[in-house]
Amino acid sequence: MKKQNRQKNQSKPKKDDSAVTLGDMINPNLFKQLKEQQEQLKAAEEKRIQEEEQRKREERRLKEKNKSFAELLNESGMNWKEFK
Repeated sequence: MKKQNRQKNQSKPKKDDSAVTLGDMINPNLFKQLKEQQEQLKAAEEKRIQEEEQRKREERRLKEKNKSFAELLNESGMNWKEFK
């Protein structure tokens, strides 16, 4: 029984109140630079996504503009046989 209690006590990690965190170890200037770089990367990603959406909208618009009469007729939901 004593052996089991010792094993249980040994498996529990001891918590130290004076534990050093990663934030404490990093230089404040370096931390500031990393935050700025993160913001720049987020802004660049958002800009890239917006440009991609704009490009897709333009492609759809041009594709719609250049459709032939047959394509437009086929896409129409109306039953044109009723109008003959």
